[in-house]
Amino acid sequence: MKQISKIFVAGHHGLVGSAIMRALEQQGCTNLITRTHAELDLTRQEAVEQFFQVERPHYVFLAAAKVGGILANTTYPADFIYLNLMIQTNVIQAAYKTGVKRLLFLGSSCIYPRVASQPLKEEYLLTGPLEPTNASYAVAKIAGIQMCEACNRQYGTRFLAVMPTNLYGPNDNFDLETSHVFPVLIRKFHLGKLAMKGDIEGIRKDEATFGPLPTELKEAIGLSQYSEFSNHESHVILWGTGSPRREFLHVDDMADACLFLMNFSDEQFDALLHSINRPLVNIGCGKDITIRELADLIANIVDYKGKIEWNGSKPDGMPRKLLDIGRLKGLGWAPRIGLREGIELTYYWYLKNWGK
Repeated sequence: MKQISKIFVAGHHGLVGSAIMRALEQQGCTNLITRTHAELDLTRQEAVEQFFQVERPHYVFLAAAKVGGILANTTYPADFIYLNLMIQTNVIQAAYKTGVKRLLFLGSSCIYPRVASQPLKEEYLLTGPLEPTNASYAVAKIAGIQMCEACNRQYGTRFLAVMPTNLYGPNDNFDLETSHVFPVLIRKFHLGKLAMKGDIEGIRKDEATFGPLPTELKEAIGLSQYSEFSNHESHVILWGTGSPRREFLHVDDMADACLFLMNFSDEQFDALLHSINRPLVNIGCGKDITIRELADLIANIVDYKGKIEWNGSKPDGMPRKLLDIGRLKGLGWAPRIGLREGIELTYYWYLKNWGK
């Protein structure tokens, strides 16, 4: 990519898209194209095709998607498969029709079988049953990978799918009903700390910033009644047993990896596509941690000193999910932000935006 290249970032306000925007701006790219959902509904084929015909971007980062944690995936499975299929199908097809030079499709590590050898290699795709709690989302993302592969084979396009591990960082979704485990832990421990201080105004400010707390979640952290702060006690209840192992990557490292791949020369990019069975590259850090260990680390950084309880009746999801990043490392890329540093940066962002 050149600094004057016309680049469309779909989903530029989200966790992933905003990180890609920051990375592109730091690289000096000035011809960036963005659209809010109100300006362009990516589920509408005619609107997407008209947009591509008018704008004619050279490069596309397809980061727009409906995403969420276990609760959201199990509650809205039809929304997850429909919306993601529509968004990616429309964008990938329009990119082919208008001669986009390259497209990078952002997927998810949930595409891999629930039970598979660890770490998860790209070759494990479609070799076993998916995790039931997020199967609809995973099927949609698998379809996106297959569409990239099909376009490359039939039309000679240069479309690549990247599968990031669990991401976290600035602009994450901190809604306790729809977010992933990482932002949930930060917010619950922060609210628990406020509860222990009896900071009613702080709790209200948090709700105004990051969304209201459902009654059962208020009860889970000792906030069922704002007036119940006489003993300043708090306990945080977390889903599952805490035993699953997960890998976490700061979203700025993920964006750096995406630009690393998109900045390949045509010869390098073609060599990569020709060297692999599917146009698929894992992005991760190569290290995992149990959810219980993650919770303890975040509680320490947030300075939450209350009780932590685990609700084993809630689903854990996949027992382990660690990506094999040998393919990406072999190309010369490695992450730079350690987990503790990343948590501190994310919590700093949370506090900076708290009350806005």
